[in-house]
This record gives sequence, structure tokens and C-alpha cells, in this order.
Amino acid sequence: MEDTTRPNPDELLEQIKKTEQKEKKGKLKIYLGMCAGVGKTFSMLQDASKAHGRGTDVLIGYVETHGRAETEFLLFYMPQLPRKKISYKGFELEEMDVDTILEKKPKLVVVDELAHTNAPGSRHNKRYLDVLELLDNGINVYTAINVQHIESLADTVSQITGIIIKETVPDSIFDIADEIELVDISPDELIQRLSDGKVYTADKAKDAVENFFRKGNLSALRELSLRLAADRVDRQVRDYMQENRIPGPWKSTQRILIGIGPNPNSSDLVRWARRIAYTMEASWVAVHVDTPIQLNEKQKLSLNNNLDLARELGAEVVITSDIDVVKGIIRIAKNENATHIVVGKSQNRNLFSKIFKTDIVNRILDESGKIDVYVVSGDTETVDEQKKFRLPAAQSDISKYIISSCLIFLVAAICYPFSDILGHQTVALILLLVVSLLPLIMGPGPVLLAAILSPMIWNYFFVPPKFTLWISKSEDILTFIMFFIIAYVTGVLTTRIRQREKAIRQREERAVALYNLANDLSKAINLDEVVKESVKNFKKVFHSEAVIFLKEEDTALLKQVIDNQAENIPEKEFSVAEWVCANGKRAGKFTDSLPFAEYVYYPIKGPRGIYGSAGIKFANEVQFGEQEALIENFVNQVGSAVERELLNKTAGKTLILEESEKLYKTLFDSISHELKTPIAAIMAASSYLTQMKGGDKDTRTDIYNEISTASIRLNRLVENLLDMARLESGKLVVNLSACDVQDLINGALNQFGTEIGTRKINIDIPENMPFVKVDFVLIEQVLKNIIQNALLYTPAGAGIDIKVSFDNEYSYIFISDNGPGIPEKGIEHIFEKFYRVDNKTAGGTGLGLSISKGIIEAHKGTITVVNKKSGGLKFQIKIPK
Repeated sequence: MEDTTRPNPDELLEQIKKTEQKEKKGKLKIYLGMCAGVGKTFSMLQDASKAHGRGTDVLIGYVETHGRAETEFLLFYMPQLPRKKISYKGFELEEMDVDTILEKKPKLVVVDELAHTNAPGSRHNKRYLDVLELLDNGINVYTAINVQHIESLADTVSQITGIIIKETVPDSIFDIADEIELVDISPDELIQRLSDGKVYTADKAKDAVENFFRKGNLSALRELSLRLAADRVDRQVRDYMQENRIPGPWKSTQRILIGIGPNPNSSDLVRWARRIAYTMEASWVAVHVDTPIQLNEKQKLSLNNNLDLARELGAEVVITSDIDVVKGIIRIAKNENATHIVVGKSQNRNLFSKIFKTDIVNRILDESGKIDVYVVSGDTETVDEQKKFRLPAAQSDISKYIISSCLIFLVAAICYPFSDILGHQTVALILLLVVSLLPLIMGPGPVLLAAILSPMIWNYFFVPPKFTLWISKSEDILTFIMFFIIAYVTGVLTTRIRQREKAIRQREERAVALYNLANDLSKAINLDEVVKESVKNFKKVFHSEAVIFLKEEDTALLKQVIDNQAENIPEKEFSVAEWVCANGKRAGKFTDSLPFAEYVYYPIKGPRGIYGSAGIKFANEVQFGEQEALIENFVNQVGSAVERELLNKTAGKTLILEESEKLYKTLFDSISHELKTPIAAIMAASSYLTQMKGGDKDTRTDIYNEISTASIRLNRLVENLLDMARLESGKLVVNLSACDVQDLINGALNQFGTEIGTRKINIDIPENMPFVKVDFVLIEQVLKNIIQNALLYTPAGAGIDIKVSFDNEYSYIFISDNGPGIPEKGIEHIFEKFYRVDNKTAGGTGLGLSISKGIIEAHKGTITVVNKKSGGLKFQIKIPK
């Protein structure tokens, strides 16, 4: 007898994997409340304070006290993380500093307002994504949320309160939570807290009580939060029972399980189960046990209709494989902690079902243990039909019975001429061997027929006295009886092994198909590859055409994603795909919604939303029904992969936005400083000249020079910005002409005037230096930028060396200063926009060298820099001749 308590190896392995993954992550505890003011943050901080008192490394990541004295008091003794300041459109916003938390890596982090939307430029768009990253890095998190922010309940709360809920978190957050604590108070107590000013200030409290915080609203929200917590506890109980292989049931809550088969009466059974589940306020699950027994097309269509009806009425549908329907139902019932099993009254009860124990209802009643069983009669068959005598349903074609009979007669005919030589005992062994081999190619019915015919033929034709059914010897009687028993038992056992092998093979094929899809999707590096791999796997597994539609990022309109082998879908099909994406329900051919379509369409969904639809073109409804469960698993995998790539895109855009914000701030700070200095000089000089009466000529000359220098500096800044804009836009045009290097260097040096001061400019140009073919204005700008950099860091009295050389292919310009140089780690960044060396002389926007690099590269040349051993930097410009 099979040991039903023995754990399934696949389930055991999956459980071990889940446990290992869970141990690597941090623990999440959610404090759930019906609305603001119930005390979620206070309870959360109380628990965090207790943990801190026990020596746990606790860090307050982000907590909003709303000015409540009791809450602020709890924060006083615990370490708090300074908030990260983010500038956005002239405002300074504060967010949780995820990077610092990851760097400190405390044991426990307290994060308030889980549904909060982060400021643009933050690491993630939503705070719950920050929390998920902390959990992935092994950090435990306490967080709080109100029931209206749960994605699946947001619309319900909007209908109750009349207020649109904009900030939500996916329900999957609750699935990964290790603990949920419901913080609950009565509506009257909350309203009193509002009146006492413990939630909002007096003016806001009055408006709150008249609008959102009405007693009816609060009662409805309280019911939602209690139900959510109860459902979560029910799932925890089932998970605990499965992890510890506790057979159950634990009747801590009502849960109904209904068995569904191809019988037309199953539709009545489904409707009855839905009514009783509604009356009992119980959850319910519909189970179909897929056995190796082949169903005909009519039965397959009936089964699909019954499963579709269960889904429409809100059942959780489970399809499992087993060689025994009863054992499969009992196993799922115990796994799901079902308290009630609903089955239909068998209309096929007869002598055969009683002898061979094929009556499902009686077996479930015998084997259900502590689970209550409801037996429901169907209305499909009439009383006269029920009274008819029936043979058990044949599982094999009539041809199989004929072949097995003929095979036994053939073997007997072959043995008959040699019966005197072989002896009737040897013939019995030969016939027994044939019966034992039959299950390898035949079903249980033909094997049973062969097991009955063999001893009868053996007795009649081979056992003395021949041609009678009389057996004279007691040992032959025993052989006859044992022959029948051994033939039957061997045949049945072999058949069961074949059935089990077939069931295992079916499960393996599905598992391999899902593994191959998951493996291919994991290797995809972008959304196009995800679609390509998805379509390829759909075609390979289901042998059908497949199409994928995805929403466009900017417009949210649906668009077909076409690979090289895909066909364009007509407008009629496209409208069905749009409907499926908009409503999140299956539709198309072989369904009750929009059945005129050529494809069956499924919504491509992830935990955070619907991203498109997938269509599959099946040849017939039978093929579709057989693969429906696997199709849904495929579409779920595709939905997760699409969501992953979209999140990667969003993360990339967030990173770009963050970098843009940093760039904007750097540019603004740099330009502000650079503009302020020359403008201040011009204003001061102009004001002095305006108020100055008389004065000597030298003073006026100095003032004019100061104005000129400031104007040149201001003009240089504007030129740099314009040059950078042209480089970034790709509109920089290089006008090549033959130029004298001496003129280039002199033109650049003349721009600086008195800025050179007492520094010595040493120029070394070969007498035979040929003209260089460059854009005079642009290369002069490059030289100005490098010389300006040299003047900025070269002390007074020191020298700046400019050396020119050439060979057969290139012309070289070397510019060296005698400043302090820069750290080696700064060499690779010196040509980046807005890069300025730390702890150096202030000045410059950090654009000059970046612009110089862009101009030189536009000339198909290179510019490099090294630290001199004697101190200072040495720039090398290399331009093709």
C-alpha cells in the first residue's frame, strides 16, 4: 500500500529552496491600520525601542511624527538617520537615505509610510522599493501602512470614502511579510482622539470628522483591515501546515474544496459550492485531478467549461496529477487546510464499483478523516437513467480487448501441439508470462480479460481431463487459483506503474517547458529579447502561432511586438487584445468574451500592473483545454519578465534623472560663481568710476583694465557654454584650413593680457614646422582652455612651457605647467564635464578641458595628460597632419 504521508521530493526540494532564500533576506514586519491616527507609528516605535533596549542595532530610517509628542518622545533615545535632501524645481525635499543605511547595515531599520512616493531623482520611485532593497541586503524592517493604500483595496476605499487613493503598494508586499500586526481601535475612540487633537490640529480635525473620518467610513475601513489580517493569518496557517507536513485540517477558518471532473453535473456542483461558500463567508478552491485515463473530446470540452465556470464564480482553481482521483483530492484538501469537501453523488454506482472500490464518494467518505464531506446530487440525469444497469466505463478501445483475447488464443494454439512434451504446468507459466507482459502495451481492462481467459483456456485445453472444466488434481486446482491471482495482481500492478510513469512524464514535460521558458527569459537582456524568447517557447511547446502586445511607455497605447517570423494581426484581433489588456481578463476564441477572434488572449500581468496581452492560435478547443493551466503559467512567467525589464528601464531613467539633477546643480553652482565674480568686478569698477571726481590717470587705467579682464572672463564663460552646447548637440562643424602654429599660440596667449603676470611663457617651435590643417578658431579655443588651466595652478614667477613637434603622420603640441599636479585618481576624470580637483584653487566651471577634448576628437586627434615627475601637469595634443 502506498504511503500517503511520505513527502513529495519535488515539494520538499522547493520548500528547502524557499527556506534558504528566506534566511538570506531580512525580516519584514508590517503594522497595519484602518486609517491615520490608530497608533501604527507609536506601536512600531514601541517595539523598536524594546529591541533597542535588548541591544539590537536599531536605526530610524524615516519616521513622520506629525508633531505628536508621544511619538517624538519614543524617538529621543534611538539613533536616527539624517534625511537625504533632494532639490526639485527650487524646493528641497527630504527622503530616506538608502545608501547610508546599506553602508551602516544595521540589524533593524524603522521605515514609516510604506506607500510614500519618493521625490524625483531618488534611488527608487516608491518607498516600498527602498524597503525591498533593504530586505534583499539582509536588513530587518519595521514599516507601517493604512489599509486604503493596498492596491487591490484602493478602488473599494474610494467608493466608500469618495476620495481617490493615489499612493498604493502591490498586494505582493503582504505575501513576503514575515509578520503583520493589526493596530486596531474602535471608530468612536478614533473620533475622540481626533477631537482631542491627538491626530490633527483642531481646524483640520473638524474637516476630517465631517469628511473621511465619518463613523460609517471608519467602520467599513475597520472591516477591510480585519478581513485582510484574517486572510493573511489563514495563509500563514496553511503555509505552516505545508512546511511541517501537518495533515490537518485545522478548522481555524472555513475553507471549502470542490472536486471537478468532466461530468455535466459538475456545473451544478460548482454553483452549489459558490452558494455555500457565500453563506459561510468561506474561501473555496476547485480541484481537478488529472489522471492517465484519456478523455474523449466531449469530456474535455465539458471539463473546460466546468473549470471556466469555477473561475468566473471566484474559485481558486488547482489542477493536479495523480493516478488516483480520491488520493489526489484528499492530498490537496490537506495541503489547502480545507474544512469541507463537496463532491457530486455518483450516478454510476453498481456491482462493479462496489467490488473494485471505484465509487469516489464512498472512498472520500472513508478516507477524508476529520474533513466534513458534502455529497450533492445533480439534476442532469433522470430517475430512469439512474436505475439502468451499467458496466464500468471502458478505459481502452474495443480493439484492445479483441487483441488481448486473440493473443491469448494464439499462444494457446501454438503451445497445444507441444502440450505433451511441455506439460500443462509449463504451458501455465508461458500463459502467465504473456499476461504479465500485456500491461506494457494494454490498459487494465484488456489485462483483466486476459487474466480471466488464460486460466480458463489452460484448464479446458491442457489440464487433464482435457476439454472439460473439471480439475482432478488438487495441485492443479491450486495452480488454477494461483494462476488467476498472480495474473490479475501482476497485470494491475504493471498497469499502475505505467499510469504513474505517464503521470510523472506529463509533469516532467510541463516542468521542463516552464524551466526552459524561465531560463530563456532570465538570459534576455532587454524587452525585445523577452518577447522573442516568449514567442519562441509558445510556438515550441503549444505548436501554435503566438503574438505579444505591449503597452507603449509614453502613450500607454497597445502595440504589437513583431519578430521576424510574426504575422501582422488584423484590426479585429487588435481590438480584442486591447480589451484584454484594459480589463485584465482572458478573451477570444473558445471563451465567452469576444469569441469571434482567431486567437485566445491572456493579459500579461505582473505584481504591479498589466503590461499587455498574449495571443495563442489553437486549432481546436480540445487542444486549448488540455494546455490551459500550462498557458496561464507561461503567461505569468512572461508577465514577470516584462515587468523586470520595465523596472530596469525605470531604474535606468531614475539614475539618469538623478545624474541630471546632480549635473544641473553642479552647473548652476559653477556658473553662479563664475558669473558672480566678473559681474561684481564690473559693477564695482563702474560704480567707482561713476562716483570718482578727478583722479589720476593710472588709477583710471587700472580700473579700465579690471573691467576688461572681467569682461574677457565673462565672454570666455559664455563661449565655453556655447561650445559645450554645440558639442552635445553634434552641430560642431570643423572648418579645416592650413594654419601656422606660431599664430595659433600667439593668438591664444594674447587673450590673457595681464592674467599672465610674472609667469614665464617658454615657447619651442621647430624652424621647419609645417602648417597644420585645423580649424583655427577651435584649436585656438583649445589652447586658451589649457593655458588658462596652467595659469590657474602655476604660481607667480614659475614657467609654463609650450613645445611643438611633428613626424610623418602627426603634429604634437605639449603644454606643461609647474603647479602641484593632481592625484593619480583624478587623471582619468580630468576631461569630464564639471570635474574640478578637490582642495585646489577655486575658479572655472570644469567645462574647459571637456570642451578641448571634444574639439580635438572632432579633428580625429587625441589629448592626454600626465603628472610630471618634477611637479605639474603635461598636456599632449596629437593632431593628424
